[in-house]
Amino acid sequence: MNDSRPDPGSLCERIVCGVDGTPESLVAVEHAVRLQAADGHLALISVAQLDKAAHAGFRAPHAADLLQQEAEAAIAAAKSLAPSASTKLVHGNPVSVLLRELETGRATLVSVGSHGRGRAAAMLLGTVASSMLRDAPCSVLVARAAEEEETWPRSVVVGIDGSPESAAAFSAARSLAERLGASFRTLASTRDDFDRAAAEAIADDLEEQPGRAVAELVAASASADLVVVGSRGLHGLRALGSVSERVANQARSSVLVVRPLPAD
Repeated sequence: MNDSRPDPGSLCERIVCGVDGTPESLVAVEHAVRLQAADGHLALISVAQLDKAAHAGFRAPHAADLLQQEAEAAIAAAKSLAPSASTKLVHGNPVSVLLRELETGRATLVSVGSHGRGRAAAMLLGTVASSMLRDAPCSVLVARAAEEEETWPRSVVVGIDGSPESAAAFSAARSLAERLGASFRTLASTRDDFDRAAAEAIADDLEEQPGRAVAELVAASASADLVVVGSRGLHGLRALGSVSERVANQARSSVLVVRPLPAD
């Protein structure tokens, strides 16, 4: 078993949530509040990308003021959903700012909203969610709206294949389901890389499925509130096309990608 696997109780201790005022980012805040550990901390980060104002020509100062006001409004809207969270407004590029905040704050989880784009568009447009999936040093929650936000997540599905990474995902998913009173399922795709003996050592109640892991987990997301997958630690371009990246982009529900905790 991999010693770097997250302690389920620690996964939600230091959560960072990027907010931009959109409904999707507010869903990310609501999900982060639900997942936050009892003694954990949630930080709300809003980014004003003031360099965009330069494109407004002689109206650049006014455009910069509007961007600043939008970032402040985003923080205020998010704070109304998470009164105990800390807030920070930073100037710069949203992806660069979030990655820096994750590193300096030793975040254990980053929560970001999904703007509904498919994987191909996400890669092309370089969305914040896709960037976090590729480059974040911690676990990543890609939040999508649920039918009943107040009781999210009511159902949790985790995919395992016998690897240490899937063992970490299983441990985190089971812990969250128990803490939040959610139903819990464990799916195993027998078509891809699958170590049956190792998988059975991780979970007693495996639901074996004949399809490929991505397809099976995406299908399960239609009736689940949260899908949990492990990450093999790939970053940057190497992460493109990974099971965790594809599931996070294609799923209909929220997806939690579990990564090793940052070193103390």
